[in-house]
Amino acid sequence: MKKDIPKQEEGSEIDVFEKTTFKEEMAAKEFYAVARQRLLEVFNWDKICGFASATFTLTDASGKEVKRAAMEGDHFKINIPGPGSTVGDGFDWVVVELINEEQSAAGQSIRMRARPTSNPLHPNPETAHFFKDKATSTFTVYRTGLEVHAEVHGRNEIPNSESAVLINNVRNVLVGWSAKIGFSYPQWKSLVTALVNQKS
Repeated sequence: MKKDIPKQEEGSEIDVFEKTTFKEEMAAKEFYAVARQRLLEVFNWDKICGFASATFTLTDASGKEVKRAAMEGDHFKINIPGPGSTVGDGFDWVVVELINEEQSAAGQSIRMRARPTSNPLHPNPETAHFFKDKATSTFTVYRTGLEVHAEVHGRNEIPNSESAVLINNVRNVLVGWSAKIGFSYPQWKSLVTALVNQKS
């Protein structure tokens, strides 16, 4: 399956993997549908994996909270412990810029790519996230044969220090630095583990 991950050019990158294996292909196909649904129901991520460091809310393009499968143009509103950015009303925002699905005789896959963006609740075009808008996070669930995989790939993660507000720059550099030295890994590991957890 094609992973379609943006090229790493600058800043940090992260790759997190998990998989589960079945004895029969039909069981793997049925579970892929479950994992796919878990991926798209961003509003349930906190519930299925017990995030301690951040909470995720799914909104539509206008910033209104929704409880449905994510679609292109939607946003994640992310609440990270500690001071939030003023431009984001205390939250970090990303936009779902791509959702792509493939199916073949060998398996199935879905990719969802998100990118830092401005706060949809305000006209200010400034990026409301601790990373610059060159950063991407690609969330993937796919099945090959008897295996169902979940992955997160972060690329070009550069702290966003270009805010017009000094306190936002300080906060973004600190949060971005924390992510760079590995504090984001446990969060994404808990997500990919939850996506392919057969027992939940």
